[in-house]
Amino acid sequence: MSIRHSLLALLQESPMYGYQLRGAFEERTGSTWPLNIGQVYTTLDRLERDGFAAKDGDDGEGHVIYSITQAGRNEVDQWFQKPVVSSNPPRNELAIKLALALTLDGVDVESIVQAQRAASMRTLQTYTRQRRAAVNPDERDSQDVAWILVLDSLIFTTEAEVRWLDHCEGWMRKHGGHITSASAAGAPARQKSALSNAEHEVTR
Repeated sequence: MSIRHSLLALLQESPMYGYQLRGAFEERTGSTWPLNIGQVYTTLDRLERDGFAAKDGDDGEGHVIYSITQAGRNEVDQWFQKPVVSSNPPRNELAIKLALALTLDGVDVESIVQAQRAASMRTLQTYTRQRRAAVNPDERDSQDVAWILVLDSLIFTTEAEVRWLDHCEGWMRKHGGHITSASAAGAPARQKSALSNAEHEVTR
């Protein structure tokens, strides 16, 4: 996640100090990716160093105000225009955990998959409830729409994780034995229902 570009984009609206920037960022993304205030000010110092932002006095209460420079505006324009390319995939703790579990003796990989699926389904249901609550056709502004799109992204990502876990389970059944627990037997039906509900919410 590009914190520097996010802060610069917010500074395009108006000059702000660190706590205001953190609040604006978290408000527009539903606090999904909370920022450490130290990280915000460190990033602002680097933006000033690189000529993308400049100190613009203070608010009279000791808060240093930052404003965006023309170079900063150009940087934000380029950021919005360029597609996000994941040349180096971020570390996926779940994928790493399963990869290691499959290569070590004495690790119950099937139980790991089942536990993770249950947790992922709970997360999916939470995101779905949040999206349902966020949809208010009578009172909707640009920040509400932004939060709904963030939730849609989280829902799609979690759905993909659940489907990947199903793939892992199927692969293990084919190559490394069979799952016999009662909880695993009932999981597909519960999962299908929850995924269907989530997809219905996203298409509303």
